[in-house]
Amino acid sequence: LPTALGLAEMGAHWIHGPSPGNPIFRLATHYGLLGPEAAQEENQQAEAGGHPPLPSITYGSSGRALSPQVVSEAHDLFDTLLASVRTFRGAEEPPAPSVGQYLRAEIARRVPTLGGGDEDARRLRLAVLATCLKLECCISGTHSMDLVALEPFGEYVSLPGLDCTFPSGYSGLPDRMLSALPEGTVLLNKAVRTIQWRGSFREEGDEARDFPVRVECKDGDAFLADHVIVTVPLGFLKEHHQDFFQPPLPERKAEAIHRLGFGTNNKIFLEFERPFWEPQQQLLEVVWEDESPLEEPSTDMEANWFKKLIGFVVLQPPEQHGHVLCGFIAGKESEYMETLSDAEVLGTMTRVLRTLTGNPRLPAPRSVLRSRWHSAPYTRGSYSYVAVGSSGDDIDVLAQPLPEDPQDPRPLQLLFAGEATHRTFYSTTHGALLSGWREAERLNQLFEAPSPA
Repeated sequence: LPTALGLAEMGAHWIHGPSPGNPIFRLATHYGLLGPEAAQEENQQAEAGGHPPLPSITYGSSGRALSPQVVSEAHDLFDTLLASVRTFRGAEEPPAPSVGQYLRAEIARRVPTLGGGDEDARRLRLAVLATCLKLECCISGTHSMDLVALEPFGEYVSLPGLDCTFPSGYSGLPDRMLSALPEGTVLLNKAVRTIQWRGSFREEGDEARDFPVRVECKDGDAFLADHVIVTVPLGFLKEHHQDFFQPPLPERKAEAIHRLGFGTNNKIFLEFERPFWEPQQQLLEVVWEDESPLEEPSTDMEANWFKKLIGFVVLQPPEQHGHVLCGFIAGKESEYMETLSDAEVLGTMTRVLRTLTGNPRLPAPRSVLRSRWHSAPYTRGSYSYVAVGSSGDDIDVLAQPLPEDPQDPRPLQLLFAGEATHRTFYSTTHGALLSGWREAERLNQLFEAPSPA
C-alpha cells in the first residue's frame, strides 16, 4: 500500500536468506527487482541465522537508551540458547515439550551469573531476554514460545544471506510471474464456498466427459476440474475444512490441520513529519524494564497489549518512504490490537514512544496503518509453526494429495500447497513458492507418465 511517499508491505517483508538456494531470490534477481547490495557475494554468504543484524538502539521503559553492551550481552546469550534448541532435533526425550519452557529453564539456570551479581544489572538483562522471546514469537508467528514444539524446531532451515527487501515492493514478483500467463487466466475476488471431490460432474451440454472435482464459488459460479491445487492458509483450513471439502478430508489430514500451529504477527506503520531517531538507526528495540521471562505475563490486554511490541524497523531509504517506522507485534495482543480503532492505536503508540524516549513532547505520528491478519476471513492469522503435540510429519501429511490410494483411477484430485506444507521452509515465501512448484511437478509427472501398453 503506498504511503505518502513510499509503500508499506502489509504482508511479506523480507527475502529471508537471499542466496542461490532461495528461489524467490533467484527469480527476483532474474527479473531485476532487487537493489545493488543484494547482489554482492558477501551478502549472499553471510550467516544471519534468520535474524537480520540491523544497526539498532534499544529504548527502555524508564525513558532512556539502554547500554549497547548490556543489550548485546543478553542477545548473545539468547542466540546461544536458541542455537542449542536446534540440537534436540530427533532427540528421543527432549528436556522440555516446548521451546519456551526449555529457554526459560536455561535462563533460570544462569540467573545467578547474569549481571555479575548486581541485582539491577541482572533485572535489566532479564528484561532484554523477555524482548528476545517476544521477537521469537514474531518470527514463529505464535502467541508464546511455550506453544512451539522443541524437538522439531531444528527442522526449520535458515538460508544464508543478509535479509533484503524489494525496493519497489514484494508484489512486483508475483506481477512479473503472472505477466507470462494469458490474459484472464487468474480470477481475483472469486471466493470459493466448497470444493467437491470424488464426484462425477458434467458440463451442461457435454455428456461425453465427467470430472471428479467441482469448485463452487460464493457467487454461484462453478468450475469443473480433474485436479485442484489448494493453497489457502492453514488458519482458514483450521476454521473451515469440515464444510469446505465435500466429502470431508480423511481423519489423518484433519488431525494434522488441527495439531499444527498457526498464529498472528502484525505490523503497525507510523509515519512522522520528521524523524526523532538518528539517520544510522534502522531498528528501535523496546524493553519493558520490569519484565522477566521467568514471570507470567499480564493477561490484561486492554492495559498492556502494546508491551508485546518488539520495536520498530525504520523503512529504508527515507527518500523513498518518508519517515516511517514499522512495528511488529505477535500473538493474542496482536489480535486484540486489530479490534481497536486507528485513533486508539495511534494514541497508544504516541504514549509508548514518549515513554521510551523520555520526551513527553514527542510529536505524534501523522498517520497509522496496520495489518489485520487475524481478522482477515481467508487467512485468520499469519503463518504456521510446529506446535507442541505436532511434528514435521504433520506438515508432510498436510501436503499429501488426495485420494490417498495411489492406484485410484482418478489420481491427484486435490493437491495441497502453501507455506504450511513445506517441512523445512514453513512460514516463508520461498517455502510457499517451492510447495507450488512441487505440486505442479506432481501433475507434470502424471501427464508425462507412459500410457499402459
